[in-house]
Amino acid sequence: MPIFSFLNKFSEWEYWPSYMFYIPNLPYAFYLATKARNYTLYSAVNPSIKSSGNGTESKYETLKLVPDFYKPKSVFVSEKRNFENTLKKLYQQGIDYPIIAKPDVGFRGMLVKKIYSDEALKKYLEAYPINLILQEFVDLPNECGIFYHRLPNKKKGTISSLTMKSFLSVMGDGISSLENLIAYDNRAQHYVKMLEKDHKENWNRILGKGEIILLSVIGNHCKGTQFINGNHLIDEKLTETLDRISHQIIGWYYGRLDVKYNTLEELREGENFIILEINGIISEPTHIYDPYHATYFQALTAIRRHWKYIYNIAKINLQNGVPSKNFFVFWREIKWLKTYVKNIERLTKLHS
Repeated sequence: MPIFSFLNKFSEWEYWPSYMFYIPNLPYAFYLATKARNYTLYSAVNPSIKSSGNGTESKYETLKLVPDFYKPKSVFVSEKRNFENTLKKLYQQGIDYPIIAKPDVGFRGMLVKKIYSDEALKKYLEAYPINLILQEFVDLPNECGIFYHRLPNKKKGTISSLTMKSFLSVMGDGISSLENLIAYDNRAQHYVKMLEKDHKENWNRILGKGEIILLSVIGNHCKGTQFINGNHLIDEKLTETLDRISHQIIGWYYGRLDVKYNTLEELREGENFIILEINGIISEPTHIYDPYHATYFQALTAIRRHWKYIYNIAKINLQNGVPSKNFFVFWREIKWLKTYVKNIERLTKLHS
């Protein structure tokens, strides 16, 4: 079994911690804020989302901004809940297993899990006493992240990033167990601990030759999903569809839509797709995590470019009377988020 060494991981920058992408860019963010004479101007970008989507916003409330025919059936479950009432809510919404469970406040795939039964749901709810969202599993074959921004005084916007997602899988050779296939797969070996927990029933099984096992159906990088730069697929038709959607999501000018779809042709036409999440100012143009089409320094440049988009949108909104957040209130939200994430990490370790 190959040893996934620290040196090997260090050389593959797509797996580096998020601070490696943001600390080098912080001086630029401070420069823009100083130029605007407003250190919370970013909170005026998306007026309909709490703090424009700084990570403390409710995913459930944010998703409510999206027209019903674009979004999955969802149920909000508070930290103080009754299991029978939760099942009743699922029944009333017509949500059947499998379902997707995730924190109401969260990002980067934290605690996102596909659940197949009442028993598994009850176990999940007992393990994580926080506000959650339960969603129908959208059984469409493809997923992508579309980064869109539009100046508030313009009718047309721009798609600045299109990320195609390839879910983690391995193919059997007729002689190797799932454990060994994962250990020798260049990508899967990064996620051994998570995969062993998720696939313990098949862990020692020898896969037939040509047999493919999908290891994850969650479209997050931290769940093993490969992010592929699809910017060459951006065209006028897709942009027109996003323009149409953005005008239906009142008060949203900047961020990423995570979308499940059938075919790219249908997505371009605005047909047969579902918006899983709508993200704001802390969302990323995730094509930067495709190491085959970008370098680390190009990724840093892309982040700065998107922060300039934020700056331009915020300036116009502020001129139009959209208030920015009080600095101390905004800072308290960020401090709360840090504490919240630590609690999530504690719960994850406790139940891993």
